[in-house]
Amino acid sequence: MNEPSSNASLAPVSPESSLVDAFETLRSRWRVWSVVTLATALIAAGVSLVMPPVYTGRTTIMPPQSSSQSLASLALGSLGALSGIAAAGAGLQSVSDQFIGLLASRTIQDRLVDAFGLATVYEVDLAEDARRALAQRTQVIPGRRDGLLTIEVQDRSAERAAAIANRYVEELRRLSGDLAITEAQRRRRFFEAQLEQARQNLARAEAALQSTGFNEGALRGEPKAAAESYARLRAQIDLQSAQLSAMRATMTENTPEVQQQIARIAGIRRQLALAERSDEGAASSGYTSAYRDFKYHETLFELFARQFELAKVDEAREGALIQIVDPAVAPERRSRPRRTLIVLAAAAAAFVLSVLWILFDAARRRVPAAAGRQPESHPD
Repeated sequence: MNEPSSNASLAPVSPESSLVDAFETLRSRWRVWSVVTLATALIAAGVSLVMPPVYTGRTTIMPPQSSSQSLASLALGSLGALSGIAAAGAGLQSVSDQFIGLLASRTIQDRLVDAFGLATVYEVDLAEDARRALAQRTQVIPGRRDGLLTIEVQDRSAERAAAIANRYVEELRRLSGDLAITEAQRRRRFFEAQLEQARQNLARAEAALQSTGFNEGALRGEPKAAAESYARLRAQIDLQSAQLSAMRATMTENTPEVQQQIARIAGIRRQLALAERSDEGAASSGYTSAYRDFKYHETLFELFARQFELAKVDEAREGALIQIVDPAVAPERRSRPRRTLIVLAAAAAAFVLSVLWILFDAARRRVPAAAGRQPESHPD
């Protein structure tokens, strides 16, 4: 009749009893976990002292802010649409995002690798590996509200970390100077190309005029009001057509701005047709036709020259393309390794692992002991 005593021995242990047993086990073996924790902390401290220091060079820049209003759009209202197009195009992707992409470009990375000999510094043989190592040590942080960009570079040398961060800005200026980034730059590049083409056409028209036996001085005494009016109308058509082509690159055909530009060109074409019909007899003269063509290219050249100069003024008004807020200086404190954090993390991990091992070992020892104390059952 030993069954009741057998059931009592198999009764589950309460959680409070288990916690008390675990606490007593840890208290009785406090030397084990304390020695393990202390030894691990000392080893981690020694390792952190041997680890080479890493410094972070940091510079902050302010990208240019594009303005939708410009001298060109104020000087000639019909060009306001073109200015708006440039601003809309720039809005599709912010200047800060563009600069982040340029900083990660292979062109800038290759220049930095060559300038500082980073393949030797990083102990790699291939340029691709050097670029990858530089990218891993570089971080570009955009400001959420102020629009600033912070460039951080990590290196074992404090001076080299600051020098690479500052060189990033120099190479960014150099690369962005070759590209059309801001609205004023895009407009200046556009009118610069149109001006060069107009200059070549004007030179050919002047040569054709001189080949007729007349020069501009001789023609000043001739009736020329109709020819000059005709030339201005043709030049306006070409200028407005160039604007329309730029608008169609970013807007649909049904956009109000595009429709207004089409209507404006159609109105000028009607005026040109009337001028041609009213002066058909004079146009039959060879020198008059050449003079018309010359005045047309001269007027077109003057229009593009005026807009090109205004675009240059707008570009200058934006100031420096990239403004440095805080240049990088050699940091006085290392950014890695963080010795205190390493020691605390290693000590905490050693303490947890040692405690778990002690509790596991105690539980493993209790299982055979409990099995040996279990009473034998006798049949009735």
